[in-house]
Amino acid sequence: MASRRTPKNRGSREKYSVLLPTYNERENLPLIVWLLVKYFGETGYNYEIIVIDDGSPDGTLEVAEQLQKIYGQDKILLRPRASKLGLGTAYIHGVKHATGNFVFIMDADLSHHPKFIPEFIEKQKEGDYDLVSGTRYGGNGGVYGWDLRRKLIRYRLISAVLTSSCLLVTSRGANFLSQVLLRPGASDLTGSFRLYKKKVLENLVERCVSKGYVFQMELIIRARQLNYTIGEVPISFVDRVYGESKLGGSEILSFTKGLLTLFATT
Repeated sequence: MASRRTPKNRGSREKYSVLLPTYNERENLPLIVWLLVKYFGETGYNYEIIVIDDGSPDGTLEVAEQLQKIYGQDKILLRPRASKLGLGTAYIHGVKHATGNFVFIMDADLSHHPKFIPEFIEKQKEGDYDLVSGTRYGGNGGVYGWDLRRKLIRYRLISAVLTSSCLLVTSRGANFLSQVLLRPGASDLTGSFRLYKKKVLENLVERCVSKGYVFQMELIIRARQLNYTIGEVPISFVDRVYGESKLGGSEILSFTKGLLTLFATT
């Protein structure tokens, strides 16, 4: 397990690009950026943070501009878009601007703690993995802080997919069903805290057809099809600190359609 006592002076050829898609994250963005700077700084890895804001009406982009002034244009890159175009396309847009040879994808709402980043990096080095995925369902990983509303949304996602067979299962159960049907070689298909070799991510996004929340699942499935190696790091997923979940009715419908398409085409 990596620690903050890891020696500095890393190899100059290694650079990590962090993709942060944002929509109405003005409260969370300064915190997540500060934590990223802290953990990358303590471990000595070269990095950049790419903020991909989708026209947030709450002033997220203006906050990002202030953060760029604080930390520098070489560390905070702003690659905004005019409107909310979907998570999958945000990653596609972001990776085009990444200058690192490794790419982290993660949420900007503090659900993913940057303290795990050194563990991702050490895991990748350990097996020269093509991608390393954070897992809530392996080792000491877990989910914390979900309120009743969030649990109900999760239940609606699952039940919408499984209505035809009248199954009532937890998120862990739905994940298990996906394992049986898709055999992805990873324990957490819908997680969005991952580390990729940049060339691997570029290759995967070219093949993916999903644009919404199912995009994360398709990335793993395509990786398995292309025989990419997958490592895992147990993580603690914590519900957002500020703001509301953006997983509403339209996203649930999109997720369900995308998941069924994935089942049928892989």
